[in-house]
Amino acid sequence: MNNFSFSMHEKPFPSREIIMTNKSQFIERPDRSEQLAYVEISVLGVIFMVASAGNLTLILVLWNKRKKLSRMYVFMLHLSLADLVVAFFQVLPQMIWDITDVFFGPDPMCRLIRYLQLVGMFASTYMIVVMTLDRFQAICYPMVTFQKKRALWNAPICASWCISLLFSIPQVFIFSKTEIYPGIFECWAKFMEPWGSKAYVTWIFVAIFFIPINILIVCQIKICRTIKTNIYVKQHSDLELQEQHRIGASRASSINCISKAMIKTVKMTVVTVVAFFLCWTPFFIVHLWVAWSSEDVTEGAAFTIIMLLGNLNSCANPWIYMYFSGHIPRCVSHRETLSTREDSLNTASIDLGDRDCEDRTTAV
Repeated sequence: MNNFSFSMHEKPFPSREIIMTNKSQFIERPDRSEQLAYVEISVLGVIFMVASAGNLTLILVLWNKRKKLSRMYVFMLHLSLADLVVAFFQVLPQMIWDITDVFFGPDPMCRLIRYLQLVGMFASTYMIVVMTLDRFQAICYPMVTFQKKRALWNAPICASWCISLLFSIPQVFIFSKTEIYPGIFECWAKFMEPWGSKAYVTWIFVAIFFIPINILIVCQIKICRTIKTNIYVKQHSDLELQEQHRIGASRASSINCISKAMIKTVKMTVVTVVAFFLCWTPFFIVHLWVAWSSEDVTEGAAFTIIMLLGNLNSCANPWIYMYFSGHIPRCVSHRETLSTREDSLNTASIDLGDRDCEDRTTAV
């Protein structure tokens, strides 16, 4: 997907990057392959329908449970909203532009759409990050007090949206409606220096993929180690357990308070992180390769599909949640089973009252 610096029409990056000079001249654009355009339009159409249907369904499901808010509920709700932004302002506009082959609309619309495209990418990514950090805190540091007030917003979510809105601002200044032929316009990026596109693509890679994926990997490794320690401790005698409590009371208590419901939410976050990695890795590898390559990259069907893989992440997220919560009919055989799975997933946070360990693990 060409959301921040370039287009997919025949020649990937350079064709929608303009290096500003002192002379005003029209830009030569090679004719596109109609067959390749049909492939891209078809893939984008499927992605848009699946992402829209999945995220709208999940929002309706979660909205019906708004009186039973939980931390995981809030994170998944906002993740679905971010993925809807991706579907309606990233996938849909790109599909329309591939159909028309040119941009129809005023300059403010060009800048707004490009801005919202990047907002969706940032928000979807950072919502996964804060959701994983929340699981990390719940598993590894359960004695830290959670926000007790039930609301559709919390500090991590607000921070994610604010960062997304802020970091996407350069799109407004980089992209503009550009006349490529007399009377024919495109929504293309303009850079003052030849190295501008390389710097910008690299910055997007670092901000949306490199930093988040490292945070996610570190958190998941520590979560898995804590759960492994929990299993190890439970397999030993009471004497060893007492010694564990004596050596590190807070650590032991955090281990022994991990419930099956919480482990289920951890599994869900692990699958979400894996989906994020699989979808975005090929996308950014290709973008960096094209941006830094000294030679023109030949575009083909395989190249186009790889460039569109990042959008699959917005398709996968809602179905991952619905699978683990039991909203997919084939995943459960009885209504009672579905209800049990919903309750276990939606009640996995931690209440630090003076109750027993079992009562302390209410879901996120």
